[in-house]
Amino acid sequence: MSDDRGFWTGLRHRLHRALSTPDVDAEQLAKALNKAAEREPAPVVWLLGLAQSGKTSIVRALTGSSRAAIGDGFRACTRTASIYDFPPEVPVVRFLDTRGLGEVGYDPSEDIALCEDQSHLLIVVVRAAETRPQPVLEVLRTVRKRHPDWPVVVAQTCLHHAYDQPANDNQQPGHILPYPYRDDDWQSAVPEGLSRLLLAQREFFANLPGKAPLLWVPLDFTQPEDGFEPAEYGLDALWDAIEQAASLGLEARLRADSGISDLYSRAAHPHIVGFSLAAGTVGALPVVDLALVPALQAGLLHRLAGLYQQRWTARSSAEFLGLLGSGFAAGYGARLAGRSLVKLIPVWGQTAGAVLGATASGAITFALGKAACAYLGRKHEGRSIDATALRQAYRDGLDKGRQLLRQRQNRSGPQ
Repeated sequence: MSDDRGFWTGLRHRLHRALSTPDVDAEQLAKALNKAAEREPAPVVWLLGLAQSGKTSIVRALTGSSRAAIGDGFRACTRTASIYDFPPEVPVVRFLDTRGLGEVGYDPSEDIALCEDQSHLLIVVVRAAETRPQPVLEVLRTVRKRHPDWPVVVAQTCLHHAYDQPANDNQQPGHILPYPYRDDDWQSAVPEGLSRLLLAQREFFANLPGKAPLLWVPLDFTQPEDGFEPAEYGLDALWDAIEQAASLGLEARLRADSGISDLYSRAAHPHIVGFSLAAGTVGALPVVDLALVPALQAGLLHRLAGLYQQRWTARSSAEFLGLLGSGFAAGYGARLAGRSLVKLIPVWGQTAGAVLGATASGAITFALGKAACAYLGRKHEGRSIDATALRQAYRDGLDKGRQLLRQRQNRSGPQ
């Protein structure tokens, strides 16, 4: 037992050393990230649609990334398919895009084999004004023959291209508000021309093999300068369809709490989730590998500092940990040690200890990330830091981190 306590004391010391070092231990961080990726790869969303159908706009809306970042982030995985990890360092989701649909001489067999083997969710993207998306239908028919139980989200995009022009040319047609397409009688609220296009597309896809539903989501994602409000029209409906089609928890992974308006905090959220899930995966490994958890936590704090246009230094680490207080250091070891003590119980303890280790490691990492956002946000604004508020952010983060890790375990089972 004394050796066990010594291990956890050493782990706390490693955390302090890791956070106090101006540069991350790249070797330890890479080892931890590789272990996490090997044991639990990120869920894969397959985007199927013609060029210029709005696939990139959907990725941008779901991730909050800029078009430039998405364009630079996709990398080829076949001759006509590419993949985008988000966030790149600790992906919480991967997007597969098939690029050759509709091109002369395009053979979809290689793409289908790759995508159907990896995908957890299929989103078909069709422009609302596309009257006969035959290449998309052909690939989808092949997929549904092999996977008749796959639900499919069908995004009908670029709605504004089919809006009726007003009589006054100085006016721009706008979105129909409130969003009407959740209602059974949505056609009565939509202009006849647009309604006819949307219904024709649904009829075009009506005789697909398989009994799983097609979840239709009309949407229109534009740039603010285009003048349409809201710019991400139908986004909430898309999230609902995604959660209905696949229980992956993508919304919790990618979207911060609705009450968070700070752009930095919203951008930081998926990074916090990614590092927390990685820490949870590593935390479920044998005790000796838990030394990698501090490397992940240090990597997260350095990454967050970069997002806030700052640098994590030994001085900022000392200030941050000092503001969290002595109770943080004691609680850090106690929560993680619970996993080690439970593992002393034969058979049952091996599984329960892994669950506790995953939850504790991931939740603490999540809490550190949220507290760091509170700390870095005040530093970025040049304002003083309230220790009470920082500790509350950490406590709130622990609760939300536990929820995130438990939801992951409920979907996938213990590591």
